[in-house]
Amino acid sequence: MSDCLFCKIISGEIPAKKIYEDGDMLAFHDVNPQAPLHFLLIPKRHIGNIMELEEGDAGLAGRLLFKAQELAVALGCGEKGARFVINCKTDGGQTVDHLHIHVLGGRPLAWPPG
Repeated sequence: MSDCLFCKIISGEIPAKKIYEDGDMLAFHDVNPQAPLHFLLIPKRHIGNIMELEEGDAGLAGRLLFKAQELAVALGCGEKGARFVINCKTDGGQTVDHLHIHVLGGRPLAWPPG
């Protein structure tokens, strides 16, 4: 999608501090971190939000979740844990219309998030 912020990061039009990349996904640090560790993991194929996943996307969704936890562990959250968040649409707090997982850690996180 030509006007999608995350698609522009994937294409290299907008720089990002990358953590991981393969043919299907990209992980990068959030530009406005809400915790000592705060990164996003996105599919490279544009999917607007989690409600747009189709049955054929189940493998990709599973790989995204697995990679999110794998990176959280590698970046120091294995012992104390992390928060994994997928916001969806306006009421869910989604601000970029491209499916993404927020991973936050490195400090205790309150609930509800406020």
